[in-house]
Amino acid sequence: MGKRILAQRRGKGGLVYKSPSHRHYGDIKYPEEKRWEGKVVRLVKDPGHYTPVAIVRMDNEQEKLFLAHNGMFVGQKVMGGDDVQAIEGNTLPLGIIPDGTSIYNIEIRPGSGGNLARTPGSFCTIVSHSDKVTVKLPSGKLKEFKPACVATIGVAGGGGRGTKPFMKAGKKIHAYSSRAKRPFSVRGVAMNAVNHPHGGGNHQHVGRPSTVGRNAPPGRKVGRLSPKRKVK
Repeated sequence: MGKRILAQRRGKGGLVYKSPSHRHYGDIKYPEEKRWEGKVVRLVKDPGHYTPVAIVRMDNEQEKLFLAHNGMFVGQKVMGGDDVQAIEGNTLPLGIIPDGTSIYNIEIRPGSGGNLARTPGSFCTIVSHSDKVTVKLPSGKLKEFKPACVATIGVAGGGGRGTKPFMKAGKKIHAYSSRAKRPFSVRGVAMNAVNHPHGGGNHQHVGRPSTVGRNAPPGRKVGRLSPKRKVK
C-alpha cells in the first residue's frame, strides 16, 4: 500500500491546505454609489492581500475596504465620482482621468469592483482617449477599457515587498500558508517509492514512461499528460 501523493491531499482540502479566510478582512470592491466620500481611519495588513488595506469610514458611518496607495495616511480624505479632483487616492472613471496619469485597481468592466494592477507597487498609465480608453498595463501591453470603468489614482502601496528576504524557512511557510500556496516543491524522483510513483530506486529516475493517460486515477496521474488525440 502506498500513500496519497501531495496533489491528492491538497485536492481534498482541509485546514492545512486551505487559506484561513476567517482571518481575512473581506473582499475589496468599490462602493456601488456613484458619488461617495470617506476618511481613512486605519491602515492594516490583511493576510489575504499583499497590498496594505485601508479601512475608510464613509459619510454614512459605514466602513469600506480599499487598497492603499503609496503614501496614504490615516486621516486622509478620499472621494469617488465623476466630479472629484484627479489626485492620489481618489477614484474616477477612466474617461475623465487625464493622459499620463498613474492608476491602479482598474475595473475590467463597469461595476466589477476593481480587477487589474492590485499587487504592491504596480500601476497602469493612461495613454489616450477615444471611444475607449487605452491603458498601458504593468506588463507593457496596451489594453482598451470602456470610459465608465473606474480606477484609483496613484501607485498601489507596499512596493518593494519582494526585496525583503524571508531569512528562515519557517517564515516562508507561515507566509505562504496564509494564501494556501505551496512554500516548497519536492521532485517525485527524490521521494520514496511509497510516496510517489516516480520514487525509489538506486538512483533518481522515473523508472517508467513519463507520459500518463488522461483517464489515469489521481494517484497515478503524475508526469506528462498524453497528447490530445488528433481529429482529422
